[in-house]
Amino acid sequence: MTRDTHRHFIEHMHWDEVARRLDAGAAAILPIGAAAKQHGFHLPLNTDRIQAEWLAGKIAETTDALVWPTLTYGHYPAFTEYAGNSNLSAATFEAVVRDIVTAILAGNCRKLFVLNTGLSTLAPVDRALARLDARRVKHLWIHGGPRYPRVARALAEQGNGSHADELETSLMLMIAPGLVDMNRAEASPTLNGHSPGPLVPSDPNSPNYSRSGSYGDPTLATRAKGEQLLAAMLEDLNEQIAAFTAEGPAENLRSGAAGSVL
Repeated sequence: MTRDTHRHFIEHMHWDEVARRLDAGAAAILPIGAAAKQHGFHLPLNTDRIQAEWLAGKIAETTDALVWPTLTYGHYPAFTEYAGNSNLSAATFEAVVRDIVTAILAGNCRKLFVLNTGLSTLAPVDRALARLDARRVKHLWIHGGPRYPRVARALAEQGNGSHADELETSLMLMIAPGLVDMNRAEASPTLNGHSPGPLVPSDPNSPNYSRSGSYGDPTLATRAKGEQLLAAMLEDLNEQIAAFTAEGPAENLRSGAAGSVL
């Protein structure tokens, strides 16, 4: 992360600088990305966090937004059988998101983008934001939008996948190649062609068995694929952000901060 990028991450700033930037109209980004979630033998546990912060930094450079500390604990029930994996209940995670978002909005933030790298986290985040001011907060899923799914379908050689797979590993080869150990990348079994439930590492007879923890074939990943995937992802995100920003800010933030978000 460069010194220029640091000026967007509030953990490196003083509170009065954050206040001045918000008063001047800066948007906020809350990244959500696990720091303790298995990603196969070849990717680190903090893969989601790395992606969330890289994307938040890129968006902030374009929009001059402020990035809040990443929410690294979340609802990840599909990987609890693997060592090191953390998982909050959906209700606890939903409450945490609502409290954090409410606090950010109460601080004179005109626009907040919740940048979500997960899948099982989507529904709890939607519920957490449902009662808040929809003019001021937008939920962004990094795999949403029209371009990323289209590019992913065109590039994918694996038969199925969605976790520590060909696509995610390709992203990491672009974002943090030094953290990817392709010598340890291992494809998951076909899982009988169905989308798995919670994966398990130690029961070969289970329909959800994955020795490595991946679901898909990360051995097919390349940096070139990652470059195309990231370009599409950023285009989708920036388009959504521009459209939401253009809707205009909510008014009277200071006078009604608490009431305006509920």
